[in-house]
Amino acid sequence: MYGLTRALLFSLAPEPAHRLGMTGLAALGKWNARCRAMREHTLRRAPMDLSVELAGLKFAHPVALAAGLDKDAEAVDGLFACGFSAVEIGTVTPKPQPGNPKPRLFRLPEHRAVINRMGFNNHGAATAAERLKGRTWKPGPLGVNIGKNKDTPLERAVDDYVACVDALAPLGDYVVVNASSPNTPGLRKLQEPEQLSALLLAVRERMEAVAPGTPLFLKIAPDLTPEAVDEVVDVAMERGLSGLIATNTTLTRPFEHEHAKEAGGLSGAPVRELANAVIRRAYQRSRGALPLIGVGGVFTAQDVYEKLRAGATVVQVYTGFIYEGPGMVDRILPELGALLTRDGFASVRDVIGVDAHTGTPAVPA
Repeated sequence: MYGLTRALLFSLAPEPAHRLGMTGLAALGKWNARCRAMREHTLRRAPMDLSVELAGLKFAHPVALAAGLDKDAEAVDGLFACGFSAVEIGTVTPKPQPGNPKPRLFRLPEHRAVINRMGFNNHGAATAAERLKGRTWKPGPLGVNIGKNKDTPLERAVDDYVACVDALAPLGDYVVVNASSPNTPGLRKLQEPEQLSALLLAVRERMEAVAPGTPLFLKIAPDLTPEAVDEVVDVAMERGLSGLIATNTTLTRPFEHEHAKEAGGLSGAPVRELANAVIRRAYQRSRGALPLIGVGGVFTAQDVYEKLRAGATVVQVYTGFIYEGPGMVDRILPELGALLTRDGFASVRDVIGVDAHTGTPAVPA
């Protein structure tokens, strides 16, 4: 069925296709009984207990939806109906902004990839907050991914993140600081240790005031050097973060394509190994003490399995969902169970970080 829908969507330009897909998912979300039935069907497909716990949050299984698809919290229930254990909205900024000029989204089907330079296009924190307040069905963790407005000077970035915390942190089950998008000028400078430490301190202090106990994560880039990953891990642990999300999109172009010279972040299959390397490094640096959410190039159960083995507890999907469609989780869960059984693991929790233990772990200073 999705083959026909995908053919229709892929016959459209990428951004109108995305808009049409989101409209359909939002409409599905209004049909509560259908959403519940779809979700229950998918969860029953798991051949064993695939549940995991991360930062005190319970996930029915490791496969979650990354930020970027539902920027404005308009289709949360429809996405939960697709079987995701968690859904992350955003990136949300304090004020509405249109994002970068179009065209700004490009498909690369032969590489199972997407390039985007959307630029945090969203309707602002107040709109997202109103939609989240109206939700009554809460089958899994809801994450809120926050960023700064493009016209906010970098030296005032903290103000934007704190404003988003005020509006949205009480409405989410966890909050994500996005300091790694390549599409907001200068944003990745916030990953530098001194600026990152100040930002995380301010956000954490405000969260303790308005949403005490809510987990706080940081989303990082796949283009960090191993040494830079170490620095980020050290700062995250020093500031008491609940974990990292690894990784965002990459600026690298490991292939030739007519769209390869387009500015923006590359996501999809080409990011898989970059993300896995960052996950392994972060897991080693923290000796498994800093929980990780893995994302980048996830299309199959094998892709999920590799990220779990690298050190992720939860694995998010973005580009894979665009290519694989609403039945993606339904296909992955039984196949993931088969991989665990094949390799002698009784639980998904037993596989987390097994590949990161090979070699000599990096030791925090």
